[in-house]
Amino acid sequence: MLVIIVATVFIIVMLLTWALIYPMVYRRVTVRNRVHRLMSKVESRPDLVPTPPRWQSFLADLGSKIKMKSNDLLRYRELVSSGGFKSDKVNVYLGGKLFLAILLPTLYLIFYAIPRGDVMSSSSLLVAVCAAACGYLLPTLWLDYRVSLRKTEIFHTLPDVLDLLTVCVESGQSLDAALIKTVDNFHDSHNPLIEEIDRVIMEIRAGRSRTEALNGLVERTMVDDVRSFVAMLHQTEKFGTSLGKTLRTYSDAQRIKRRQIAEEQAAKTATKMLVPLALFIFPGLLVVILTPAFINLKSVLK
Repeated sequence: MLVIIVATVFIIVMLLTWALIYPMVYRRVTVRNRVHRLMSKVESRPDLVPTPPRWQSFLADLGSKIKMKSNDLLRYRELVSSGGFKSDKVNVYLGGKLFLAILLPTLYLIFYAIPRGDVMSSSSLLVAVCAAACGYLLPTLWLDYRVSLRKTEIFHTLPDVLDLLTVCVESGQSLDAALIKTVDNFHDSHNPLIEEIDRVIMEIRAGRSRTEALNGLVERTMVDDVRSFVAMLHQTEKFGTSLGKTLRTYSDAQRIKRRQIAEEQAAKTATKMLVPLALFIFPGLLVVILTPAFINLKSVLK
C-alpha cells in the first residue's frame, strides 16, 4: 500500500512539474522552428557556372554518345551558335535529335501498332521508320527556322546600330567606348545583335583582343553584313582611315540595301496575289455575276 501511495505521489509531482515547464519548452521550440524557417538553408554564394536543368543534362549525355567527324561537329557547333545558343550546347542538340528519333516510333508502336496487333507488318515498320526520320529531322528544321529569324532580325537592326555607333565615334569616343554606349542606349536590350555586341565588350574586358572578339561576333551571327562590317573595322584600324566617315558610309549603304529589299518584296506582291485571286476571288465573282444571267435565261426558255 505504501508503494502505491509513493508511486501515485511521484506521478502527480511529475505531471505538475511537466505542466509548469511545458509552456516554456513549447515556446522555445516554436521560436527555434520559426527562426530555422526564416534562415536560408542553402549557402548564398554566386554560381559562376549555372547548373543546367536535368533534361539538358540528360540530352547532353545522350548526345555525347554520338560519334561523328570533327568537320560535322564543327558545322553543328556553328549552327547552334548562330541560333543564339552557346557552342557547348551542341550535345544537347544532338541528344534531342536522337531522343526524338527513338521517342516518336516508340509512341507509335505502343499506342497504335501493339493494341492492333500489327507490329511486324510492312506498313507498321515503314511508319516507324518515317517517324524516326521525322524525329531526327525536327530539331534541325526548328533550329534552321530560329537561325533564319535571328539573321533577319540582325540584318534589320544593323543600320540602327551603325547610326548610333557613328554618332558616338564622331563625338570623339573610341571604338570600345562607342560600343559600350551603343549597348547602353539602344532601345531594345534583348535584340540579338545588341546581346552579341555586349558579349564582345565582355570578352575585351576579360583580356581578349578586339580582333578576336569581333571575329567571334562574325562566327556567332553568321550574317554576311556583319562579316563585312567587321572586315571594314579591321581595314580602318589597319590603314588608319577615318572611322566616323567609314561608319557613316557603310550605314547609308545598309539602309539603301534594306530599302531595296523592301521594294523587291513589294514588287513581288502582285505576282503572289494571283494564286489567291484565281482560287478564291474569281470563282465568287463569277457566281455573283453569272447566277442572275442563268436565272433569266431559264425563265426565257420556259
